[in-house]
Amino acid sequence: MRKFNIRKVLDGLTAGSSSASQQQQQQQQQQQQQHPAGTREPEVQETLQSEHFQLCKTVRHGFPYQPSALAFDPVQKILAVGTQTGALRLFGRPGVECYCQHDSGAAVIQLQFLINEGALVSALADDTLHLWNLRQKRPAILHSLKFCRERVTFCHLPFQSKWLYVGTERGNIHIVNVESFTLSGYVIMWNKAIELSSKSHPGPVVHISDNPMDEGKLLIGFESGTVVLWDLKSKKADYRYTYDEAIHSVAWHHEGKQFICSHSDGTLTIWNVRSPAKPMQTITPHGKQLKDGKKPEPCKPILKVEFKTTRSGEPFIILSGGLSYDTVGRRPCLTVMHGKSTAVLEMDYSIVDFLTLCETPYPNDFQEPYAVVVLLEKDLVLIDLAQNGYPIFENPYPLSIHESPVTCCEYFADCPVDLIPALYSVGARQKRQGYSKKEWPINGGNWGLGVQSYPEIIITGHADGSVKFWDASAITLQVLYKLKTSKVFEKSRNKDDRPNTDIVDEDPYAIQIISWCPESRMLCIAGVSAHVIIYRFSKQEVITEVIPMLEVRLLYEINDVESPEGEQAPPLPTPVGGATPQPIPPQSHPSTSSSSSDGLRDNVPCLKVKNSPLKQSPGYQTELVIQLVWVGGEPPQQITSLAVNSSYGLVVFGNCNGIAMVDYLQKAVLLNLGTIELYGSNDPYRREPRSPRKSRQPSGGLCDISEGTVVPEDRCKSPTSVTKKKKKKKKSRRSIHHLPSDSPRHHISEDSPNILERAPPGETSLTTMPSSISLSSLQFIKESSSWASAFGPGRNPGDLGSSPTSGSLHGACSSLSMSAYIKDNSFSRSRSSSVTSIDKESREAISALHFCETFTRKADSSPSPCLWVGTTLGTVLVIALNLPPGGEQRLLQPVIVSPSGTILRLKGAILRMAFLDTTGCLVPPAYESWREHNVPEEKDEKEKLKKRRPVSVSPSSSQEISENQYAVICSEKQAKVISLPTQNCAYKQNITETSFVLRGDIVALSNSICLACFCANGHIMTFSLPSLRPLLDVYYLPLTNMRIARTFCFTNNGQALYLVSPTEIQRLTYSQETCENLQEMLGELFTPVEAPEAPNRGFFKGLFGGGAQSLDREELFGESSSGKASRSLAQHIPGPGGIEGVKGAASGVVGELARARLALDERGQKLGDLEERTAAMLSSADAFSKHAHEMMLKYKDKKWYQF
Repeated sequence: MRKFNIRKVLDGLTAGSSSASQQQQQQQQQQQQQHPAGTREPEVQETLQSEHFQLCKTVRHGFPYQPSALAFDPVQKILAVGTQTGALRLFGRPGVECYCQHDSGAAVIQLQFLINEGALVSALADDTLHLWNLRQKRPAILHSLKFCRERVTFCHLPFQSKWLYVGTERGNIHIVNVESFTLSGYVIMWNKAIELSSKSHPGPVVHISDNPMDEGKLLIGFESGTVVLWDLKSKKADYRYTYDEAIHSVAWHHEGKQFICSHSDGTLTIWNVRSPAKPMQTITPHGKQLKDGKKPEPCKPILKVEFKTTRSGEPFIILSGGLSYDTVGRRPCLTVMHGKSTAVLEMDYSIVDFLTLCETPYPNDFQEPYAVVVLLEKDLVLIDLAQNGYPIFENPYPLSIHESPVTCCEYFADCPVDLIPALYSVGARQKRQGYSKKEWPINGGNWGLGVQSYPEIIITGHADGSVKFWDASAITLQVLYKLKTSKVFEKSRNKDDRPNTDIVDEDPYAIQIISWCPESRMLCIAGVSAHVIIYRFSKQEVITEVIPMLEVRLLYEINDVESPEGEQAPPLPTPVGGATPQPIPPQSHPSTSSSSSDGLRDNVPCLKVKNSPLKQSPGYQTELVIQLVWVGGEPPQQITSLAVNSSYGLVVFGNCNGIAMVDYLQKAVLLNLGTIELYGSNDPYRREPRSPRKSRQPSGGLCDISEGTVVPEDRCKSPTSVTKKKKKKKKSRRSIHHLPSDSPRHHISEDSPNILERAPPGETSLTTMPSSISLSSLQFIKESSSWASAFGPGRNPGDLGSSPTSGSLHGACSSLSMSAYIKDNSFSRSRSSSVTSIDKESREAISALHFCETFTRKADSSPSPCLWVGTTLGTVLVIALNLPPGGEQRLLQPVIVSPSGTILRLKGAILRMAFLDTTGCLVPPAYESWREHNVPEEKDEKEKLKKRRPVSVSPSSSQEISENQYAVICSEKQAKVISLPTQNCAYKQNITETSFVLRGDIVALSNSICLACFCANGHIMTFSLPSLRPLLDVYYLPLTNMRIARTFCFTNNGQALYLVSPTEIQRLTYSQETCENLQEMLGELFTPVEAPEAPNRGFFKGLFGGGAQSLDREELFGESSSGKASRSLAQHIPGPGGIEGVKGAASGVVGELARARLALDERGQKLGDLEERTAAMLSSADAFSKHAHEMMLKYKDKKWYQF
């Protein structure tokens, strides 16, 4: 955390000395050029300074990625999980979690708690032991010990002991003092432990434990099958037990007279300590018992066994593995043997480790097991042993983030206060039944102080089409509600029934982009199969007879030739509920025969919407499904940007072909334009002709791309069109105004329907679109204000886009943009290897969309509703919206979409747009407050609705007409602040030259706003608004995979997050205030708890010397008796834990003082009690002394015979 400060200061000095002055000069020159004397923009008072910013990680949520080790403190009730990447996750009561990381990154092979001491020992694959201090809110390493000559394989720390036994690969056992973390001179060498007659090495140490009843006897298990009971005092082996099969684990019976071993052939052997010749019992839990007394068939290895006793019944034998080899495809199992019953519990994933939770920490008492913690490869399961059927506990930790792979993520801070209760109430009905009725038993630690009081919500989109809403308030995480978007589509039952979903190999429902309006609760998602679904929130259950649906046809390119069949219109689409389109046989090679649509998939969406009634539970309910369709054998391109506005009742989305706007209230397509046609005759780019053969961008699933998989070039190939007969087309204004002579063309038929709408049968309110429109009516000429509706040629794919109001899929595909500046980027961002360099320059996709109420033209005197469109070539275009009055008129009159002629340009693909008023405050998009739509309205309500018009909630709407606004536009390379309505560039900042911005957000912080950016080179930067002064520039995290690019997002109040691994979300803050308060907000893992009483030895055991035998380990292992260990054996490394502890203590002063005062009071009370007891003992001793003296005087002079 401190290193970020230093870097920030250094970066600030560098920026201040070199670039800041240059930037100021440039800005001054620009302002002088842009604002002649007398027209200069008014200065906005900015309050944010560099000292308001500091970057630090806050918390990590989710399941530990690639877990490898497990430990539990039965007194503190804390669970620890280690991973293969050296991470350490600690879990207490729900809401108390902690993440730590070993610097080396080596895998954690074993964890050992110092029970009730607030400390933990971790053993790593690089043969290093670490001692963690858990008594501070952010645990830190106190000591480390690096073994130089031997590899560590197993560790054991007896309860209430400070001596740690460490077994090695060579078969030796070393002893470490955990207080000083130094080695003892006492060593158990393998050659002394085994039989002298044995000629082979026993293998690595796989188990160490002391006899529960005699601490002086150590049980050592070697991999080869040999077990040795070692006498620590006499330094020799008492007994040796040998078995033919390799050992995986060993466990004691609490009385210390028996132990059990698990073996590689699926057998368990139970041994009597005093009978080493042969096991007293051999069990094969899953082996088939053969006749004639033969040995059962061998099974898979039993990887671990535990032997736990109860006072009032049979002992539990719990094991993992051991299934017979003929159970192919069977899921991993945990077996619980209790008396004569054997329960086999199947798990969803392979078992990494398990632990039995018991009532006592003392190994020499009845264990009384009550639960089993099972650490799986991708889950954590807790089984209740006390109830019949062994039900599992409901897991309160947020470990299900990866239930289906996360494909996109959005973060909203400072949401409306009624949102979380509303989502929780509908989500509570989704909970499964059949869990254990007991409370979650891992309940250690204390919650931190909730300094942050604002609601926070995280939304995750997943590969299976599900969307999850999470309550992320006060650095915790809890799932609120889960939406399954795939429910509206027909499921394919077999491969033959999947004609249309081959746009992606798998996960056809994967979520790409989420657009959400928290105030109106409108939700819009874009999926990988080029589908958009609009949802409305309702607390009432409804049954939708017919799912409203629209199909949109976006063409790929324009060509100036057409085939003889071109005069015929393609067949009209089947209505919803009609027959499924006939599957088209797959072709192994591209067709070169004809360009007609015969034999090619056309007018067909990728997914089929259900035609049966759909029951919609309370929560998010489908309002409208929009799908892009195949065009002449071409699959629809994936959607790159998305925005929804509840006040206007509009949703807009774009891809590499163009843009489409839909009125979801009237269920009508308003706009369907190719990217070129957005420009009209103002196209600034020279569009080069393409190579004769079309090269298309394949569409891929999100999951494979995210992990860096190469998408095959021919993954989505469909037959290419090559015309045999050419026919000259009549010249029209369409070809004159819109297409330069050298622009790419595509075969289309003049009279083909441009928009395909499917309406529910019997629905008459849908607006019918014309089947053919000449482009002269959509040239976006300023005089025209007609209801534009057309299709356009579109450009070639440029993949990544963003939705300003909600979210973008930053990095859904490795092609982040196809801008003209691709040469400057740090890695190539095209997924298609068939793309030519000429194509790269001409590709243009819609990358950002933003609804707002602002000045659309220079001459405007007042703001009006409009849509701002950003492209991957750095162009911003403005489309004006003319909305009908509210109420019933809104459903009857059309929304008029017209061009504004406004074009702005930046360097790099446009990522984000926002608007400020004259005072520098953020102007949010207009919204309609949420209301229940499924409840019949009163007459008064209807009247109010009639009068209601969509109004902007922006401060500017209430201001004088003369006051202006600022448009903030962020691209991959730079940010600009444009003054409106003059459209002068007020401020400009080149964010990066050598890299590119992955995510940019305009966010609120400390009653002000700023622009926050995350670059591919790992830098996180913030800029003031509107002046774009650099406030923070910290090197944080380089882009190592597309998962980070896809999920990184900033939000208000200095919060940010990204998916740090496939299963975990990392949250961070760039706010100085949050960094300072973080210590108070974090929970405490360690709480002072009295250790339970030791088991009573009983009168007869005490009298006859039975019961547990103690051992003075200090005398045995100390330097005075055993000497010093060899210095070359291990190296001691002091850790920074002490300093961190001081820091932790210093930061939470108030809480610490309160606890210290309480501790002092308790100590004073105990001291008072002690003083009273001491005084009583003193008076008793005086009385005894006086009485003894009197007796001595009485009998002093008497002879022996006088008594």
